[in-house]
Amino acid sequence: MKLTFVEKALGSTLFSGYIPFASGTFSSLVAFAFYWIPGFEKPSLLIPLIVLFSIIGILIGSRFEKTYGKDPSQCTIDETVGMWISLLFLPKQIIITIIAFLLWRLLDIIKPFPARQSEKLSGGVGIVADDIISAVYTSIIMNLIVIKFF
Repeated sequence: MKLTFVEKALGSTLFSGYIPFASGTFSSLVAFAFYWIPGFEKPSLLIPLIVLFSIIGILIGSRFEKTYGKDPSQCTIDETVGMWISLLFLPKQIIITIIAFLLWRLLDIIKPFPARQSEKLSGGVGIVADDIISAVYTSIIMNLIVIKFF
C-alpha cells in the first residue's frame, strides 16, 4: 500500500517518524513545539485537536501498518496526541511542561496497565490507544504535582 504525501506528513508528525532512532521522542518534541504557539494550550483548541488527531491517527495508523507492519516506528501521530494530552490543563510554564514531556516519554516507554495490553488491539486503534492511556496517566500525575507544588 502506498501512502500519500499528506498521510506520511500527518502520520509521522511532519516526517519526524522517519528519523531512524527515537522517532517517538522527536515526534513528541514536534508536538511540544506546537504547544508553545500562543493560545495553543487553550482547552477549547487543544481538546478538539486531540480528538481530531486521535481519529486521524486511528485511520492513518491502520494504513501505516499495512505499509510497514505492526505498530511501525514511522507512525508517530500517536505521540503527538499523547504529548498534547499530557500537557492538557497545565500552566504554560517551561519547567512544568518539561517535566510533563519527560514523564510522558517515560510512561510511553514503560506502558503502565492497561496501555501495554491495548497495543494488542488491531490496526490504528492499537497504535493510538496505548499512547492515550499513558498520556492520561501523565496528565493526572502532572496536574496533581501542580496542585501540590506549584
